[in-house]
Amino acid sequence: MGRIPGSKNKKMWIREGDIVIANPWEIQDSKADVIWKYTRPQIEWLERKGYLN
Repeated sequence: MGRIPGSKNKKMWIREGDIVIANPWEIQDSKADVIWKYTRPQIEWLERKGYLN
């Protein structure tokens, strides 16, 4: 389960299938803070470079 920090929660919407970077909580490793959401052009670049399969 991911949580969007307060400074980003009104600007960022996450849908199923989106690619994000998440930072796991130290206390509960089953939960995390979402720190970055990739845009479509960024995802395409990552796929071309082989970072995503």
